[in-house]
Order: sequence, then structure tokens, then C-alpha cells
Amino acid sequence: MTDRKPCKVCNFTRQKSYGVVVPSLDDLKMKGSEFLGFSPGEPVTVVLENDGTIVEDQAYFLCLPLNTKFMLLHEKETWSPVRRVDGGTAWMARDSLVLEADTVEADAVEADTVDASSAAAPWLDLAQQLKQDLASIILMSEADLQTLVDAPCLELAFALGFQEKKAEDLQETVQRVLDRREEERQSKELLQLYLKAAEKEDRQQEDQSQGAGDVEVDAMEVDSSFGFMSRTLMVLKGKTSPETRLSTEDLQLVVSRGVEAMEQVLGWDRMRTSALLQACEAELTGRLQQVQAVQSIRSNTQLDSSRQSS
Repeated sequence: MTDRKPCKVCNFTRQKSYGVVVPSLDDLKMKGSEFLGFSPGEPVTVVLENDGTIVEDQAYFLCLPLNTKFMLLHEKETWSPVRRVDGGTAWMARDSLVLEADTVEADAVEADTVDASSAAAPWLDLAQQLKQDLASIILMSEADLQTLVDAPCLELAFALGFQEKKAEDLQETVQRVLDRREEERQSKELLQLYLKAAEKEDRQQEDQSQGAGDVEVDAMEVDSSFGFMSRTLMVLKGKTSPETRLSTEDLQLVVSRGVEAMEQVLGWDRMRTSALLQACEAELTGRLQQVQAVQSIRSNTQLDSSRQSS
């Protein structure tokens, strides 16, 4: 590879950040490890600093924008996002980790290669990245987007080479995107709470139904002599508007048995049993009328078709 690419590398605490120019992913690992003080030959994993995407493919590495920031990780180290406070308007680095205290003075000697501008103004580094490739905004994390929103509008416009109004529009658009993502997260959490509550209620109803079913087992076995299935009796005794839940065949069976027989089957008084039979008879009549109407329409359609053929 003859093309050399400017990049930035940091360790997992983000306390060390260096600028390097490399032609390939392997060279990035080697040179980044050297700057960060890793042991020679020690295996490292390269991820995008903003969202933790693992970078292993050379072709993908070459497609990334210039000055993309990478994080180099040891075997037991993991990527984590930048922690934000005050509702996303102030920023702080990860909790300070006291590592390699005896090398602090040696690191200070190499401070001329550190990207000091990103430490002084976090948004400035992002603005330079956008200025070179505006499409790189799709690779930015929510933390980076919030940093752009919080940047001074006039200074951001100067860094991007935009008019102040255009920079303001950019910040407003990014803020709307962040607000929409937050609303989506809250909606998802609310939906999960609803689903959990609904699932709990379903389990309670199922337990109650099973308990009622155990009590009625003996009655169902006795009533089976009348020709009713156990499921039909469960619907008649335990459901609201049971006539709408029965098949036409079951409705015909209930109506044909009459009030006295159904009193014995259900163990109800005559008034309640009569009301049930009237509802079943009305439902059965309505269904039969619908069947007759469909058959009449079908007959008329066949007749019209035969006339047209003639």
C-alpha cells in the first residue's frame, strides 16, 4: 500500500490519544501499540472509538474517513461509551484509572504527538472530520452528536466553513434526531412494561381457569351422558356471551335439549337457563339466515352466468 492515511488511536481509558499516518490496518496496530506503550507482539483488537465497532477487514479500514479515531484493546479490555452527565450537556472522561504510573514522565516527553485540540475542544475534532467528509456523521455515536449540538454555533460554523445559519440548522437537525431516539427508547421501555404486565395477568387468569376446571371435572363426566363435550360445558358455564363462542352444531344441540334438560346439565335455575337458551336460539337463527343469504347469492350468480353463456 502506497497511500498513507491519517488516523487517531487511543487506549480504552481514552487518557492517551495519538495521531498516526499509516497505509494499512496492520501498520495501525503496530504503530498504535508503539505509541500507547503496549508490549511488542502483544495481540490487540482495533475498534471504532465512537461506537465500538470491531475493525478487522482491510477494505473496511480503507473506506473509513480520514482522521477516524480508533481504540486499541488488550485481550481483557472492552470498549465502553463516553459517560455523559447533566442530561447530555456536559461531558466527562471515564473514571480515572491509575495505570502505569511510573511511565507518566515518559509519556509527557511524547506529548507533542498528542491531539491537544480534541482535549481543549471535543467538538473541534468532530468538526474537522465533518469538513473533510460530511457523510461521516452517520458513523458518529450519540455522544459525538450531542457534542456537536453543544458546540458554540459561530465557532462550529467557522470550523466547518459554513454560514452561521447553516451550522445552526445542522445543530437543530442533529438535536431532533437525538430527541427522536430518546422518545423511541422511552416508548420501547413503556411497551416492555406493558407486555410484562399483560403476561402476568394472562398467567393469573390461566391459573384461575385451571383451578375452576379441576372443580368441574366430575360434573363434566356426569353431564357427558347428555351428549355434550367437556369444552362445550366449560364455555357455557365460564364464558361471557357463550352463544357467540359455540359452533353451529353445539348451538343446535343446546337448543334441541330444551330448558329442563339444560337445567340438569348446568345446575342452574330455570330463569338463567331460559335466558341462555333464548340467546343460543337467536344466535343460531342469525347464522342460519346468513347461510341462506349466501346460498341465495351463489344461486343467482350461477344463474346469471348460465344466461350469459347461452
